[in-house]
Amino acid sequence: MSDVLPVILSGGSGTRLWPASRSMYPKQLLAIAGEKTMLQATALRTSAMRTVGLQRAETRHLIVSNEAHRFSIAEQMNAIEKRAQIILEPEGRNTAPAIALAALHAQSVDSDIVLLVMPADHVIRDVSAFMTAVSKGMDAATEGKLVTFGIVPNAPETGYGYIKATPDGGAPVDVEKFVEKPDEATAARYLEDGGYFWNSGMFLLRASSYLDELQRLAPDIFSACEKSMASKSLDGDFVRPNAEAFVACPSDSIDYAVMERSQNSMMVPLDAGWSDVGSWSALHNVSARDASGNSLFGDALAHDCRDTFVQAESRLVATVGLRNTIVVETKDAVLVADGARSQDVKELVDKLKEQGREETKLHRQVFRPWGNYDSIDSAENFQVKRLIVKPGAVLSLQKHAHRSEHWVVVKGKALITRNDEEFELGVNESTYVAIGDVHRIANPYDEPVHIIEVQCGDYLGEDDIVRFDDKYGREGTNT
Repeated sequence: MSDVLPVILSGGSGTRLWPASRSMYPKQLLAIAGEKTMLQATALRTSAMRTVGLQRAETRHLIVSNEAHRFSIAEQMNAIEKRAQIILEPEGRNTAPAIALAALHAQSVDSDIVLLVMPADHVIRDVSAFMTAVSKGMDAATEGKLVTFGIVPNAPETGYGYIKATPDGGAPVDVEKFVEKPDEATAARYLEDGGYFWNSGMFLLRASSYLDELQRLAPDIFSACEKSMASKSLDGDFVRPNAEAFVACPSDSIDYAVMERSQNSMMVPLDAGWSDVGSWSALHNVSARDASGNSLFGDALAHDCRDTFVQAESRLVATVGLRNTIVVETKDAVLVADGARSQDVKELVDKLKEQGREETKLHRQVFRPWGNYDSIDSAENFQVKRLIVKPGAVLSLQKHAHRSEHWVVVKGKALITRNDEEFELGVNESTYVAIGDVHRIANPYDEPVHIIEVQCGDYLGEDDIVRFDDKYGREGTNT
């Protein structure tokens, strides 16, 4: 039996889970369905492989992501002690090219490797049942079949595509057809008729078999990905495909480009408490509920509420008399939605994007490779932030053209560079960085340092930065 290499797709933005999920810190990086983030839960799931006799490849996990999330992903994987190589897509091109990049990279190590492809933002409650299904699909995948997993439906769900197949116990069966997302009446008929499964978007396939089918069915995608990976560059755990070659690649899903057109597609039924957590209602469905059907998280209080989901991040959220309602509070935004309309949050986010609202991109608290900052207050020509710099971390050597900065250390100790000076700042000590001063904050000490930063100037955007040197490879960038 071939070794199995986990491939995690982490390129989504999760707009339907706004305001918790945002483009620069999407749902897969959040702990919204358990104690671990969704990415971490996906990676930890693979630890159960050996319990069903699967041989885990010695190669680390492969994660396909975008440049903006690379440090957060690396930090989260390190936190759970899982080794990972992260393939950085120059631009998003959907799942067919993303899996091609992973297959090409994996094939350079082991031509017979089998890939277990999993989106980073799914919930699977019964990991044992999932691994049993993977085990049942291994022989077919080893023989060159492209195996997908069809979720046994328990409701007439209109938010998923469907797979038509004739089940044979839990064995792999030929896919008869893929079906687009149905209307409610059609979904109800699928449920009644049987033989229809939700399309999970998870796959088990040999790297070489997928690439052969991709080359045959979508040669333009294959060619662009092959050229891009032929001149890839390595930067520690980061794998960078050639950007010029990759941006010429058409955008398409694996379903449209390959699975629906291939004669080698097979399906294994899966009944494992799966959800793609594609909306707040979907998250409510997989969350623990009280006797009234409510799911309450954070400092949330409900009186005479039923079938209601409340998530409070930063303050008390009290609700009265709600029915089938979604309430989500973050530090800078609150969502209140009819539970039956939670899919429409995407349209709300589109409107916010049209208005240029930053709340679609960043949270008030923003994570960086050196730590994080929280934008506490702002008005015309000033902004106040709280910076937390991790032990051993250092910000880039930088300057600003439009703002000055005042720093006060409130906890810990920092090493400051300002032009030709270098000095320490301790608790209740402060310094001033004028417009144009070259500066940096470092924390070579054992405890995090907390700094209150007051910015003053006629422009306070995050892109007002010139980096001269950076520990994390961001020199020359302004993001």
